Amino acid sequence: MSHFSTVKTELRDRTALIDALKDLGHTPSEAAKPVRGYRGQTVTADLTVPAEGSGDLGFRWNAASGSYELVADLDLWSQPIPVERFLAKLTQRYALRSILAASAQEGFQVSEQRQEQDGTIELVVTRWDG
Repeated sequence: MSHFSTVKTELRDRTALIDALKDLGHTPSEAAKPVRGYRGQTVTADLTVPAEGSGDLGFRWNAASGSYELVADLDLWSQPIPVERFLAKLTQRYALRSILAASAQEGFQVSEQRQEQDGTIELVVTRWDG
């Protein structure tokens, strides 16, 4: 028997989360929608990533922790990588998106961005003060 699992995250910025999901090739729905699970069971999430068949992904805002939680029926996990690896990649892209937004807000521009073979991302940002 399957059921929904909730995985705590440190993802707090909605825009960075949406952009990170898009970076990973997903098309999140930004409206509150049901996340489908085993035998038609559903739970509502603030952001959803539909999957073919069943086993959608959702992110639900947790006001107590001030962050989004991943909500999914992990028995129906249909991503090509395990949930732990998915969250690691998502968190990395989220951090990148957060840094890029904060840098732009402070007047910095990305002059170089490289992804290393080990998966790390190196950024060089510059700002001209005049």
